Amino acid sequence: MLAPTRLPPAFLATLGLLAMLLAWDASGLDIVLAQAAGTPQGFPLRDHWLLAGPLHNGARWLAWALALALCLGAWWPVGALARLEPARRLQLAVTTVVAAAFIASLKSFSVTSCPWDLQDFGGTARYLSHWSLLADGGAGRCFPAGHASSGFAFLGGWFAWRDSDSVMAAAWLAAAVLAGLGLGLVQQWRGAHFMSHTLWTGWLCWCVAYAASFVRWG
Repeated sequence: MLAPTRLPPAFLATLGLLAMLLAWDASGLDIVLAQAAGTPQGFPLRDHWLLAGPLHNGARWLAWALALALCLGAWWPVGALARLEPARRLQLAVTTVVAAAFIASLKSFSVTSCPWDLQDFGGTARYLSHWSLLADGGAGRCFPAGHASSGFAFLGGWFAWRDSDSVMAAAWLAAAVLAGLGLGLVQQWRGAHFMSHTLWTGWLCWCVAYAASFVRWG
């Protein structure tokens, strides 16, 4: 008699996170949290120097600098990267760039507008689910959250490190998750995204990294 096949923990985590995301979408909490940050006249912190400057533009440039460093490190590793096999370094670099590009591509085709475009917050757009194929009357191109991908795109580090250094893998995972959530909250308070936009970005970046872990990189 064959023993039952055990599903990989990463696969189970992927399904569990998807279930939680669908539950969040059904909860209606997006609007509740947006109302905590915004008013019928708009979002007071939209142009705050810290949120719009260092934590938005600055964080974006830092993320691309780190991604470039990973790409260079695939061939000329320094520090901790030197402990990774060449194939894993390439995996880390490519999945980081692909995850960010994937989110940007999805966002460019989205008909979902940002919270600051909605009538509830002084704009002209109607609130519709981000799964709706109908235009909401706003600018669109706001789902998933691009800025959060500046952190979540690095989730591939967990898959790159997990077989050789579990401590580094856990640290990389924690850093990517915290950075993605933190940057997502920045945009939440500015009115640029709903929380669901951030959470879906994290899940999609995880899926890109997970899929890439099945590729033979060397």
